[in-house]
Amino acid sequence: MKRDYPIGPEQQQQQQQQAQGQSGDDPRINRQIRTPKVRVIGDDGEQLGILDIRDAIQMAEEKGLDLVEVSPAARPPVCKFMDFGKFKYAQKKKAAETKKRVHQMQIKEVKMRPKTDEHDLDTKIRHVKRFLEEGDGVKLTMRFRGREIVYAEEAMEMLFEVSRQVAEVSTIRNHPSLEGRAMSMVLVPKVAKK
Repeated sequence: MKRDYPIGPEQQQQQQQQAQGQSGDDPRINRQIRTPKVRVIGDDGEQLGILDIRDAIQMAEEKGLDLVEVSPAARPPVCKFMDFGKFKYAQKKKAAETKKRVHQMQIKEVKMRPKTDEHDLDTKIRHVKRFLEEGDGVKLTMRFRGREIVYAEEAMEMLFEVSRQVAEVSTIRNHPSLEGRAMSMVLVPKVAKK
């Protein structure tokens, strides 16, 4: 499809980067740098001063490295000698490590009934405590069958008893509420004080 109107320099640059298989977030390297003069930093961190772009690229090639634009907003832009492949690999590893450290809180559900036995309740409390210590939220659901709905007060007291038993590791986000034939309550882990 042919364009009937001219495109701006930003669009031209994006098209060139896409043609070269480079995303818009990557820094420019070697011949992609279009300014005539650049401030150059050596691979050891030493300032080499302001050089002509051709001389800077030639020096980088002699060392077997790439000339990478690290600060394009500066006048003249700041470029550094580095192995761009290793640099990209290190950035990717760092991003993956950061992503791995972030814990996404999930809501786990623990179901009970008004007639749940004391020993079964103790087991469910242990599960709730473990989920909260792992950093996940817990939705306690009390299911009513048939005429069990008349025990709603006892069921609410049972939910509050569970929340009291895990109070040192949790806070109540949603207090017990009756929804149809089920009553639910949400507990979340306590935020550690710094």
